Amino acid sequence: MTITTCIFDAYGTLFDVSAAARQAAQEDDHATISESWPQLAEHWRQKQLQYSWLRAVTGAHCDFWQITQEGLDWALEKTGHAGNPALRERLLQLYWELEAYREVPDMLKSLKSSGLNTAILSNGSPAMLRGAVQSAGIGGALDALLSVETVGVFKPDARVYDLVAAEFNCTKSEVLFVSSNGWDAAAASGYGFETAWVNRAGDPVDRLPWTPTHIVNDLTDIPKLAGI
Repeated sequence: MTITTCIFDAYGTLFDVSAAARQAAQEDDHATISESWPQLAEHWRQKQLQYSWLRAVTGAHCDFWQITQEGLDWALEKTGHAGNPALRERLLQLYWELEAYREVPDMLKSLKSSGLNTAILSNGSPAMLRGAVQSAGIGGALDALLSVETVGVFKPDARVYDLVAAEFNCTKSEVLFVSSNGWDAAAASGYGFETAWVNRAGDPVDRLPWTPTHIVNDLTDIPKLAGI
């Protein structure tokens, strides 16, 4: 069936989750992470994901901003920066201003100019998503910001993917779902979406019951995969 709707994960897919630590490391006030920021960023992201999975399977939901803070606290302690409240505050501030990957604006404009529905489907809270979209200046190319807060559980629970049909009144086969998380793209494939895994790091495919429909290095070819 023809693709009518392109849905994007937010963090790591449209927005560079390493940008906050990278930018802070370039500031004189936070030179203490000038060498360790890549490890800090990686630990922060991994704990975000792990905490979301654990809360989903145990029914202990909270919003993604709480998880973002808790993941950062773990990462700061892991990298030896737990006693630096000014650094913590700055990193959290920058997380509301994450950079979009360079190809994102033109890619989204191409989809919209061709008449496709476009949206974010994210673990992020509504306020976090609005902040990131506004900072990146891509709001005009998105029809909706869909947050897991509507259903109170994190991805990859099927109730999250259900939000797409509820918003756009489309069938699963009309949806191209795009994520930088291999597990997210795989689960969405199992749900019934056509999927694209944005594998910027060249990682192996996750050993799961499902696999992404497409694997790409960045978002440049998403319009082509959508049939444009």
